[in-house]
Amino acid sequence: MFKTLLIVIALLIAAVLIVAAMRPDSFRTERSLDIAVPPEKLFPLIDDLRRWRDWSPYEKKDPMMQRTLSGPPAGVGAVYEWKGNKDVGQGRMEIVESKSTELIRIQLDFISPFEAHNIAEFTLLPTASGTRVTWALSGPSPYLSKLIGLFMNMDKMIGQDFEAGLANLKVLAES
Repeated sequence: MFKTLLIVIALLIAAVLIVAAMRPDSFRTERSLDIAVPPEKLFPLIDDLRRWRDWSPYEKKDPMMQRTLSGPPAGVGAVYEWKGNKDVGQGRMEIVESKSTELIRIQLDFISPFEAHNIAEFTLLPTASGTRVTWALSGPSPYLSKLIGLFMNMDKMIGQDFEAGLANLKVLAES
């Protein structure tokens, strides 16, 4: 009986490992929100990394977080490095592309609690009533991420942060 139980457990573990291996090699999470201001007013709030303290949901997760800003204050080459508690970890982001009123692309490198190298994008699309802002994160999905993804919904977790950040951005821009 014990031997049969061990075989069943081994088969279940093998099945989980195989299913994880078959998951996609990359991921993309995005959320959008309509904000009642033109892109010209909204763009500087995202492109200027000093302004992130005013709206980023991660700033509220660790008010004692250590921050270092370098390079230009906004646009290509602007760098924001942080080191915080377990909720924000440690990492670095650098604006690698900035198209006025349209797009901000950021190289996002996490150091801890795990290493990851992703791309964050903010796209601003003019609408009749203002701007549709989309915040997206994409990158490779190594095997460990695939395995964790079987038990945790990363899209939902990251998406909730993006929704909160976009809501904060809306309040800030519209006030």
